[in-house]
This record gives sequence, structure tokens and C-alpha cells, in this order.
Amino acid sequence: MQQESPEDWPGGLRAVVGLGNPGDRYRDTRHNLGFRVVAELAHRLGVTIDRLECNALVGSRSEEEPADGGLLLVLPQTYMNRSGNALRCLAERHDLDPERLLVVYDEVQLPLGRLRLRSGGSPGGHRGMESVVESLRSDRVPRLRLGCAGEAGPPGGDELVDYVLSLFDETELEAVEEMVARAADACEAWLADGIDAAMNRYNQ
Repeated sequence: MQQESPEDWPGGLRAVVGLGNPGDRYRDTRHNLGFRVVAELAHRLGVTIDRLECNALVGSRSEEEPADGGLLLVLPQTYMNRSGNALRCLAERHDLDPERLLVVYDEVQLPLGRLRLRSGGSPGGHRGMESVVESLRSDRVPRLRLGCAGEAGPPGGDELVDYVLSLFDETELEAVEEMVARAADACEAWLADGIDAAMNRYNQ
């Protein structure tokens, strides 16, 4: 008999985690799309993300159904490349299985506006996700990748770092807002229906 995954268990705490860099300097950059999506989700759910815990800003919502353990919305404040440190601390403190996390982050190898949900796998070269996988000692971490590459595609070499830390062009802003809204929809689908249903719906 196939073993159930934590996704299939009734109840239990879940967390949606946005990756990014803290501070006004980085707020509107391509690398902070994960922060923006979780902020949008918090707005929809009426959650205030203002509690400092494990080097992360955290907001929580307890569900009315007693079988549901509630929800954490998390914005690590450790800077992108050390995001896993905060998640390991939160996972240990709240007894969170990796499969009950949804990590949301930018993906420079996807065109602007494209979403990709996965139930696990390699980090694909993303330093923030590398830190998460290494710190949690598991690649079974659901993730939502947000395409952030402009029409010309990402640059190569040393220019890539500057590119992901750059602001979006004015011509891209409408597409960014649409993607953030659709990504928040995908997060809600994951919370309501699980990763497989969300993947079928949003990996278009």
C-alpha cells in the first residue's frame, strides 16, 4: 500500500513562504516577486505579517474548522541565499513537514508571466531554493516559480545578478501585476485542493 504523504493527511499547519530580500532597496525588484505574492495573499486573507520569528516576518491564521491546524505566511528576512535558515527554524518550532510548505520565488529562466508549480525536485540553480532544500534536508518541498525574464531573455554571466536585482521596465508592470494576482490564486488553490490540482490548473 502506498504511504500517504502529509498532503493527504487531514488537518495540520501549512505555510506559504515568499523568498526575497528585505529592505526598500529590493522591494520592487525581479528577485522579490515571492514577497509580493505572499503580501497579496495576506491581503486577501486578512492576515497581517508583522511578527518576527526565526529571522522571518510571520503572519498566522487559525482556521475555524478544528481539524485544520491553520496557516503561516512567511517572509524570511535573512536575504535570499540564506532563506533556508529561517525555514528550518520555523519547521522545527512548528513541527512542519517539508510537504506542507509552499515556497514562492522568482525564476529567471521562465518568461515574465509564466507560472510553474512543482511538488519537489532540484532547486534548478536558484540560490534561495538551494538554501531551502539544503536546510530542510529534503527536495520534497512544493514550490511555485514566477517567470521574471523580459522579452529579450535573461543575460548571461556576471550580468545575471544585476538583472534579477533590477526593477521591472514600465512596459512590464501590467504583466507583473497580473502574474502576482494569478500566483496568489495558485497559492489559494494549493491550500484548498493540494499540489496536484493546483498544478493541473496553473501549469499552462
